[in-house]
Amino acid sequence: LHNAPDYDKWYGWQHPYPELLSKSVFGIPEMHREEIKKAQLVSCPGCMAVTSILGLYPIIKKNIIDSEHIVVDSKIGSSGAGAGSEAGTHHAMRSGVIRPYKPAKHRHTGEIEQELSQVAGKKIKISMSPHAVDVVRGILCTNHTFLTQEVSEMDIWKIYREQYQNEKFIRLIRDKKGFYKFPDPKFVVGSNFCDVGFDIDEDNHRLVVLSASDNLMKGAAGSAIQNMNVMAGFNEMDGLAYSPLTPV
Repeated sequence: LHNAPDYDKWYGWQHPYPELLSKSVFGIPEMHREEIKKAQLVSCPGCMAVTSILGLYPIIKKNIIDSEHIVVDSKIGSSGAGAGSEAGTHHAMRSGVIRPYKPAKHRHTGEIEQELSQVAGKKIKISMSPHAVDVVRGILCTNHTFLTQEVSEMDIWKIYREQYQNEKFIRLIRDKKGFYKFPDPKFVVGSNFCDVGFDIDEDNHRLVVLSASDNLMKGAAGSAIQNMNVMAGFNEMDGLAYSPLTPV
């Protein structure tokens, strides 16, 4: 976050070095590659934040959705709770759950609003509700947006292809047949990929964007390495050219 007061709002504490905030770059190379190349300080994004942002970024940039009504429904595995142990992370309590937590005012909301508002040039409002689910790794963000103009499936494809055609870690997923027509975290776990797909609900002028990532890779260590590579002038895929674990 760039503004010191936002830390108190979203995290409940004051940033100890507010003078550094203006010097840091938000660490999503797909959005800020040129700034990261010149940066001395890069702030890696939250796991659900980066997953949702990468799904929404192209359509926010094209200004085709209602900026005040965006709902982010997130599902995340147990490793998203971190390495520390607590009652809710024990297997007996975690197994089989679909547990809502922080259904309003989750702290990653601030990152999503900041980045997308910067892209849009106006205030973007996000309503975010995450859920803990019975997997160890993986995030699925179902991003509900509402169109402000008539667009076709081909129009949406074009927007995403134009934005991400040269991005090594973004895969566009939308098949007509088969079991896996849309992004599924199962097929990104172990990799630095973020899979993005969409569907259109014409009756309600709703565009549903789905984005999936591994919270320990694109949502954490993978993003850190990708940012380091960009800062150091290395090949962006160095240390990250891993295939997902499935179907192993």
